[in-house]
Amino acid sequence: MAPLDDGAATLLKDVFGFDAFRPGQREIVDAVTAGENVLAIMPTGGGKSLCFQLPALIDDGLTVVISPLIALMRDQVRALQEAGVGAGALTSGNTPEETDAVWEGLEAGTLRLLYMAPERLASGSVTGMLRRVGVRRIAVDEAHCVSQWGHDFRPDYLRIGELRRALDVPLAAFTATADAETQEEIVQKLFNGQPPRAFLRGFDRPNIHLAFAAKNKPRDQILNFAAARKGQSGIVYCGTRAKTEGIARALNEAGQKAIHYHGGMEAEDRRIAEARFQQEDGLIVCATVAFGMGVDKPDIRWVAHADLPKSIEAYYQEIGRAGRDGAPAETLTLFGPDDIRLRRSQIDEGLAPPERRAADHARLNALLGLAEALECRRKTLLGYFDETEVTCGRCDLCDSPAETFNGTTAVRKALSAILRTDEWFGAGHLTDILLGIETDKVRARGHTDLPTFGVGTEYDRRQWQAIFRQMMGHDLIRPDPDRHGALRMTDAARPILRGEADITLRRDTIRAAAGRRPAVKAMVSEEDAPLLSALKAKRRALAEAAKVPAYIIFTDRTLIEMAEGRPATLDGMAKVGGVGAKKLETYGSAFLEVINGEAAQMHPTRRKLAGRTAGGLYDRLLEVQAELARGESGIDKPLSCSASELAKVAQLHSPDEKSLSRILGERRTERFGPAFLDILREAG
Repeated sequence: MAPLDDGAATLLKDVFGFDAFRPGQREIVDAVTAGENVLAIMPTGGGKSLCFQLPALIDDGLTVVISPLIALMRDQVRALQEAGVGAGALTSGNTPEETDAVWEGLEAGTLRLLYMAPERLASGSVTGMLRRVGVRRIAVDEAHCVSQWGHDFRPDYLRIGELRRALDVPLAAFTATADAETQEEIVQKLFNGQPPRAFLRGFDRPNIHLAFAAKNKPRDQILNFAAARKGQSGIVYCGTRAKTEGIARALNEAGQKAIHYHGGMEAEDRRIAEARFQQEDGLIVCATVAFGMGVDKPDIRWVAHADLPKSIEAYYQEIGRAGRDGAPAETLTLFGPDDIRLRRSQIDEGLAPPERRAADHARLNALLGLAEALECRRKTLLGYFDETEVTCGRCDLCDSPAETFNGTTAVRKALSAILRTDEWFGAGHLTDILLGIETDKVRARGHTDLPTFGVGTEYDRRQWQAIFRQMMGHDLIRPDPDRHGALRMTDAARPILRGEADITLRRDTIRAAAGRRPAVKAMVSEEDAPLLSALKAKRRALAEAAKVPAYIIFTDRTLIEMAEGRPATLDGMAKVGGVGAKKLETYGSAFLEVINGEAAQMHPTRRKLAGRTAGGLYDRLLEVQAELARGESGIDKPLSCSASELAKVAQLHSPDEKSLSRILGERRTERFGPAFLDILREAG
């Protein structure tokens, strides 16, 4: 683009040091400056911040910037101040002197940009203060945080829409990743459902090389990847805090310069880590996703994922921290069955409604589709964001095409097993059927008689896991949150099942699965894992409502026993270790509803006897009472015992007519006594 000759171009050059706008920036700057409501979705490194910073300098008044991370705000404020721009931030990380300087600038009218965390909006005085100082516009960075469909939901972002309405000023929202559902929720929450002017810039970052690999000694894979790029700044994203520390330690022992970062560190230690990474060349940070949103370091040369991210949006956001200067950068993402189980359990243990959990499972399927892609990885990634014109040459599958084969027969066998078991089972049980393994569960359900029993012996268990994983990646099957992870077919699967369509699978990942070491033993079997996740979700909800730690409700050991034993009644629940009488009364029905899909109905008096011999006796006494309610002839006046009377009878140690009479009285003993005594003596 040719250099511009207007005031915006002068500010662009004099303040920011650029001769020309990047593609798409000028149109957004013009719309924001004109006071339009704007939603701009731009790739990481595409220059989002300039699109609200430059308009703040073109006109008078104050631009309030809502941003989610203190580190990001401090970096941008520091850069603006060094460029001579009046900017400040109100954050919990401010020194008293910094806060005083911000207030002085607001009162004097010298601030053009005021950065605030969304949590600040919880204070009732903020809106009045902003109205008094004269706000010209609101800019929202990382706007996807407003959406519960997004990958970084922040509840305090929901207050921004109220602030916009209270101040009656235009709002410009920016994000690097937002699929259709997230965009719709941004419009609803920030713009009150009135569509803003939308700018959707291309998502391609052609300087970034994309690569995925199945886990095989994953720590060595990360160390080798980093060793080939020694002296370059990089990020290793890890799924756990412990892993960040372990990989950082291994990198240092291998002669690299590495630090760790996670949310469990003290705030000062996190600030030191952030500052070191910004300032030092060639430093590697091993971090959870707590690190990185808004990282403005332009020369990060590589990003590696030691564990699978939770969605394509999260993956795109995280790899986008590499190569923001436009120079070549590289990525590597490792994945394995344990990652997928972890991500599935995180979805199932969440408190979101079933439809949202189902959508999250679909999002994870899309990421698996990227991991198991058959051709150009960039084409698959950008296709998720509805971009079809793709030129690549910078991904592992363009470098070395995957080995594929016609997998229609294998997929059809798997789909047939799903259909013939009424879509009520997970991959573990379905694999047992395909391999012809007569487990207790397979025999109990009569699945040895299915036509698909034993038809899949050409593959072993790990290979069938790889096939099911690829089927999820093609979005042919999805776990059903209402059925504790049972696999259900999507509409895309039906033409294959009917023989109307074929499907291609990757042979290399299936072959590799056969030689891979078994995964670390999980807490429960693959079949019981979704139910365990659902039980944990219920425990979490009850614990939060009662404001107690989760283990106070039930321990993990107790939930594991529930998931494996699947008690159908309160009597069965009472036999689970850790379920005492009080907890059975308080929580039993709630957890049975999770296991069986409906609440257990039982008289409170009977519930106290659950799991005891007296409970069974109570039930038999109740049955006999019903038979004799109108006497042996069936024509007498109705008569019955109370629940407490039946409970006392059921607990008699030395039953005889005299003890019965003391509890029931003469009339009831005359009618029910002989039958009751027969039951009690048989049991004794």
